Amino acid sequence: MIVVMKRGATPEQIEHMIQRVEELGLKAHPIHGTERTVIAAIGEKRDEHRTSLESCPGVAEVVPILAPYKVASREVKPESTVVRAGSLAVGNSHIGMIAGPCSVEDVDQMIATARAVSRAGATALRGGAFKPRTSPYSFQGLKEDGLKILAVARDETGLAVVTEVIAADDVELVARYADVLQIGARNMQNYRLLEAAGATGKAILLKRGPSATMDELLLAAEYILNAGNPSVMLCERGIRTFENHTRYTLPLASVPYLHERTHLPVVVDPSHGTGHASLVTPMACAAIAAGADGLIIEVHPNPEKALSDGYQSLNFEQFGQAMALCRKMADVVGRQIALNQRTP
Repeated sequence: MIVVMKRGATPEQIEHMIQRVEELGLKAHPIHGTERTVIAAIGEKRDEHRTSLESCPGVAEVVPILAPYKVASREVKPESTVVRAGSLAVGNSHIGMIAGPCSVEDVDQMIATARAVSRAGATALRGGAFKPRTSPYSFQGLKEDGLKILAVARDETGLAVVTEVIAADDVELVARYADVLQIGARNMQNYRLLEAAGATGKAILLKRGPSATMDELLLAAEYILNAGNPSVMLCERGIRTFENHTRYTLPLASVPYLHERTHLPVVVDPSHGTGHASLVTPMACAAIAAGADGLIIEVHPNPEKALSDGYQSLNFEQFGQAMALCRKMADVVGRQIALNQRTP
């Protein structure tokens, strides 16, 4: 349920309400809005405490949360969340651009890519140091050496680092280097990993599983939010269907649908969603038109020689062209792509 505090409720009244909720064996999630504070009371047997909570000082009303996901719901927080991590801002009027290769290969590759995507307007650098691959014989990533290379690229360009963590045991290590922890599609329902990542307090980019429903995605986000971490970005990266003309089917209707139901920002991945470099730019523009709060795009100095996902990666020139078209689309729909304050 949601405890809605009155306008002008004092900090003491809010703190008393949080303590009262926790005394009842519920978990309190205070959310401070522009006009008033609400407290999401999460746990079993919530409704039986409704009357006692309504009588507390400073309380306007106590209402049930109808959605199966609680803290992620717009019922709890009507205002859109903006996630900030270093140079990256995603949500509301901020369209964040995340770009970089599928895998970190060496220092020269990452420095060149970081400089190129930053000049083109990206506000964060992606790159996989740990790579979950379908085949055990495929390149698995440079692991900690890859994380160190990403940190060097951040020092060089000021770009926030977005990289995937694939196991709960690796969370502490990856969080030491990364600004944003990515939870990949394969791990969307790895609940121990979600809880561990949420506990770091780092911004989280949560990718939708290839067969996951919207409710399953939002409930996965709820694990991170329930760990006390409000900085969650949802990522639509395509789902499995009967079609085979693209790697996955990229359902952009999920963007406005999610905006109706959750305050969390929505990022779109047109690289994985299509699997073809030629389709990335038009789908990136379409995602902005649909209301996406950010894009994550694979970019490589020489896609033909990439160790992974070269066929869906843009080169530097193509990424520059994509950014130019995305800016035009953002202007058409009355939005703006966030700027990188430090351009090398």
